[in-house]
Amino acid sequence: MNNNSQSLFVQNLFTGQEWLRMVEVELQGNLVCNIKPAAAQFGANWIPVLAPAFIDLQLYGAEGRLLSVYPDAATIHAIRRTCEAGGATHFQPTVATNSLEVFKSCIEAVRAYWKEEGEGCLGLHVEGPWIHPSKKGAHLEAFIVRGTREKAAELLEAGKGVISMITLAPECCDEGVVEMIQSAGIVVSAGHSNATYHEAVAAFKRGIPVATHLYNAMSPLQHRSPGLVGAVLDHSAVMASIIPDGHHVDFAAIRIAQKIMGKRLFMITDAVTETDTGPYQHQRAGDKYESSGILSGSMINMAEGMRNLIQQVGIAAEDALRMASLYPASLMKVTGVTGRIEVGGAMNGVMMDEEWGILGHLRAN
Repeated sequence: MNNNSQSLFVQNLFTGQEWLRMVEVELQGNLVCNIKPAAAQFGANWIPVLAPAFIDLQLYGAEGRLLSVYPDAATIHAIRRTCEAGGATHFQPTVATNSLEVFKSCIEAVRAYWKEEGEGCLGLHVEGPWIHPSKKGAHLEAFIVRGTREKAAELLEAGKGVISMITLAPECCDEGVVEMIQSAGIVVSAGHSNATYHEAVAAFKRGIPVATHLYNAMSPLQHRSPGLVGAVLDHSAVMASIIPDGHHVDFAAIRIAQKIMGKRLFMITDAVTETDTGPYQHQRAGDKYESSGILSGSMINMAEGMRNLIQQVGIAAEDALRMASLYPASLMKVTGVTGRIEVGGAMNGVMMDEEWGILGHLRAN
């Protein structure tokens, strides 16, 4: 091999599709060029577990820097460091319901991060402000507005090329708003919504492919009123994120949803950071965050959430790994971010020990 080639010796390789045991992964530059059985004599160099690196599509800040309070590249670098500590090399910084001025500042923060050649940021997730007041959760009602074509046009113009996802309540938007957003190449997610089952089904027929943090801040499943939760569970294709921290959703409820949804369900952290500045002030309350006494965010990283899925929910390891990588990748459809380790693809992996502790990341040079 030349100087741009290397081999990895892996005891347990999860490709995103299957487990392979005792293999040699040959790299050429940043590409996987071969995966083959490994010779036993390389035992001293084994990587215990190698899997596709994780992808977190919703978190709000890190290291004491909430993005809406510190909308700059330094905050996104902090988010990247925190994500990587939890096994995620790709992430979607998120800003909750706020003023247009704050949204614009967060958009510029992403642009600045990219100009510094910052890695891993898929774009900005704008959560709100077109949400239902009765399902606002910790979002501030003062910032909630109806989604009109004029408001959508203004946000889309400011966020061109940066906004990658918008969470909204479809019943709180004027006709044509969802289609406007989708035509800009942005993923629309239904969330913070009080939609009826029939309103939700109609929204999915308009092309909304995903719902934000299943069960939380949405009309619940009831036997005479199935709501948004029922519409998601009943659909054949719509995906949903879920927060496996043990506070946002009971682990049994995650298990029920995963049995029904399978590959349509993926995990996010919904992580915030402690802050006493700005309209969203998050205080630690045990192993979660609260804002004015309301549950406002998690303290988990992706590795901790993945371990909860395995150890607390009882999901098979391969399914939990897919929920952290393959499934969010399939939703976002970003070139080179596939949630797979395969011949001909770029290497983007996370190394773990046999207890799912993070040992580091593996990106070929």
